[in-house]
Amino acid sequence: MVIASRRELERSAAVLAGIRAAVVFDEIVQHVPAESAERAHRAAQAADIDVVVALGGGSAIGLSKILSLRSDRPAGLSIVAVPTTYSGSEATAVWGLFENGVKTTGFDPRVLPGTVIYDPTLTLSLPSELGVSSALNALAHGVDALWAPGANPVSALIAAEGIRMLARALPRIVARPAVAGGDPDLGGGGIRGTFAAREDALYGAYLSANAFSSAGSGLHHKICHVLGGAFGLPHAQTHAIVLPHVVALNASAAPEAEVRIAAALGSSSAVEGLLALRNSEHAPTALRDFGFAESDIARAVELILPAVPASNPHPVTSDDLTVLLRNAWAGTAPGRR
Repeated sequence: MVIASRRELERSAAVLAGIRAAVVFDEIVQHVPAESAERAHRAAQAADIDVVVALGGGSAIGLSKILSLRSDRPAGLSIVAVPTTYSGSEATAVWGLFENGVKTTGFDPRVLPGTVIYDPTLTLSLPSELGVSSALNALAHGVDALWAPGANPVSALIAAEGIRMLARALPRIVARPAVAGGDPDLGGGGIRGTFAAREDALYGAYLSANAFSSAGSGLHHKICHVLGGAFGLPHAQTHAIVLPHVVALNASAAPEAEVRIAAALGSSSAVEGLLALRNSEHAPTALRDFGFAESDIARAVELILPAVPASNPHPVTSDDLTVLLRNAWAGTAPGRR
């Protein structure tokens, strides 16, 4: 079974050359809605699928995970993931499903792809704005892994290296954009510069996601899952916007993590380093630009508060979340009251 959007199927035909798919499913929707997942599951069952090739970003790979989770096979389905963004979903055993206005996530070894194929060529036609947001989303995996419930010395080392690689890659990707049709820009660095930056980003995304899968979901992801699931906000952009605000809340209570983040970003401060990176690449800064209303803040706080990990370094109150979300909504400085 091949899972890919129509756009991915058209532009990545060469990737699938030689694969005689029993089923092609192109209904790819953010956050993996239950209705779409059920249609894909019925199609997989009808064709007695045992291998899934997921080509695309976190939504396509996320759908393949749900199919494996629901499979009658004891070990789930064999998943071959071919990522075309920096989501990192291919490197985690974390699944997510959106149903009845709520995004539920879980951890299960059966959903971890057994094979991942990284090809920087496949990221060349990624729109610049989405590429920046996707890379910051990947970076958020590494940051959250530093204070998630299962954080440990090994995952911290992996997370810091992932953050460093992504922070190093992002400016180079923006400086060497791809041209129409997904062909590399042969000037100003050429193929080598274009590919090397994207290779670094894919590597950093893998490391950050690997650390996240080991440490678990921290405060940042709990917030973003509510915003995406309950309010329909786009996944990557939401992560890019919210991340500095979560770091500002936790930094004083997690000095060791703060030092690691700052060092990986080449900055004296984790928050300042994140803001400098985000602003230099013209990443999104305000949730209101993506449909989140100020009147939604109270409801979001109500949904997020019960999901806050007990291990979060800073005790989180409803007032903390209200301030954080209002600043993220308006695009104002993190920590401002």
